[in-house]
Amino acid sequence: MRNKDEFNLIISGVGGQGLITLLKILAEAAMAEGFDVKTSELHGLSQRGGSVGVHLRFGKKIFSPLVSREKADLILVLEKNETLKNCYFASRKKTIFLINNFQIDSASFRGLKLPEDKEILKILKKFSQKAIFIEASKICKEKIGKEILAGIFMLGIAVYHKFLPLKPESVLKAIKKIIPKEYLKMNEKAFQLAKFSFLPQN
Repeated sequence: MRNKDEFNLIISGVGGQGLITLLKILAEAAMAEGFDVKTSELHGLSQRGGSVGVHLRFGKKIFSPLVSREKADLILVLEKNETLKNCYFASRKKTIFLINNFQIDSASFRGLKLPEDKEILKILKKFSQKAIFIEASKICKEKIGKEILAGIFMLGIAVYHKFLPLKPESVLKAIKKIIPKEYLKMNEKAFQLAKFSFLPQN
């Protein structure tokens, strides 16, 4: 853990991408490793396609469930248009952005000029030294047939590339505990797929 006392994570996306499930998996894994854990679910939870943000903090002793300004260690973004909403939490000293290069087909976006990837990266450079776009949805659709597994795949990327200080076996055990049996095999496959995936150099 880069900070010996705590680790601060934000997962951002839209309704229907399974953010609450990801939060439960990581909280379970962190508790299994003996960390004190606090979580928080933010706005838009009931609206499919609406903005969703969840916070996870774990460490020796955690008092607040919310990540403070400029304190995020890792920001996982499952829908790229949600990326810039999280700059407030980023610090150039330590924050890493992992961004799913995926855009939801939403009526609220139609007719709007949305920022290109290079524009997002240009802005992020002011807030973070490391921002990586990952074709998570595309990879999961091609390899497993389900782009909804992108969130689990990105957890795997974060763990196997050591952006998230949790053991792969702890997260796998949590996946087995949280995910319903009928969906377990494909979720395990998505997580393990990340182990053999190379990250683009942005």
